[in-house]
Amino acid sequence: MTKLLLRALAGETLPTPPIWMMRQAGRYLPEYRATRAQAGDFLSLCYNPELAAEVTLQPIRRYGFDAAILFADILLVPQALGADLWFVTGEGPRLSTVTSAADLKQLKPADDIDERLSPIYQTLRILSTELPPETTLIGFAGAPWTVATYMIAGRGTKDQGPAHALKDGDRQTFVHLMDLITEATIHYLSRQIEAGAEVVKLFDSWAGSLRGADFDDFALAPARKIIAALKERHPLVPIIAFPREAGDRYAGFAKATGADCVALDNSVPAEWAAEHVQVDGCVQGNLDPRHMVAGGPTLVAEAQRITRSFRGGPHVFNLGHGITPDADPDNVARMIDAVRSA
Repeated sequence: MTKLLLRALAGETLPTPPIWMMRQAGRYLPEYRATRAQAGDFLSLCYNPELAAEVTLQPIRRYGFDAAILFADILLVPQALGADLWFVTGEGPRLSTVTSAADLKQLKPADDIDERLSPIYQTLRILSTELPPETTLIGFAGAPWTVATYMIAGRGTKDQGPAHALKDGDRQTFVHLMDLITEATIHYLSRQIEAGAEVVKLFDSWAGSLRGADFDDFALAPARKIIAALKERHPLVPIIAFPREAGDRYAGFAKATGADCVALDNSVPAEWAAEHVQVDGCVQGNLDPRHMVAGGPTLVAEAQRITRSFRGGPHVFNLGHGITPDADPDNVARMIDAVRSA
């Protein structure tokens, strides 16, 4: 095993951590904006294997990251299940809603998603042959709770209120929806691995809005089920879990779910995470994305502080969330230099 990311995910403490960024293929790069314009719109870009592979490769060519993450979107799964999906310029995604048992019955079975998602698998096949030999290929999906929040509300919301309302008001429908998404996610990620993904990541962007038993039931338990199923089918493929804004529930998450690595948002101090999360294995994170906009000496200092804080165990350097469209591409190079010289 020579790829740095795979070595870190296997539990090896490296002198310099492997580096990649969430949303590293994105609007902050002029070459991405040109390719997206060529595609016509966001969904057309996702479903065009050649262009999706191209934007995945762009940050690898520019920065030499240790990993490339598939260019796609977590809401392609609900679309493959039968939900209508479209994007409103300047506002983000919109979906037809699932708020009742009748709505749920209109969706497809979990194993009936491949026809819609076959272009995504083709993107992975292209990338598996075109990436540099030292670069790890990461696939991903949204975690069931996060995907459900969009399917129930029909859009992103600040407090995930509609999903909480359905969870509390019609538990049976909510649980059946979560189960369907869970099974579809297992199927989708397994197909990604078969198409060439060497690592997969589970994004639970809204895990932090779950509390107490709800966190156990709807963040932790689905992750555990997905990871167990994938490990049974693909025992050598590492899995990164990202229960964003989980706070002190990050501690023990790897052991409870079987994840090989826990990705951290930037709300938890690296020093705390080294003591309470890294003790169970690899951690990923967790530079505040705002530093990629502001740059300067603070960017360098923070990147090096985080690198040094996690030096005692396996670590993958990343941001605490995705890089934003207003980030300065030059700051990415500064960050990489800072980490590699820490």
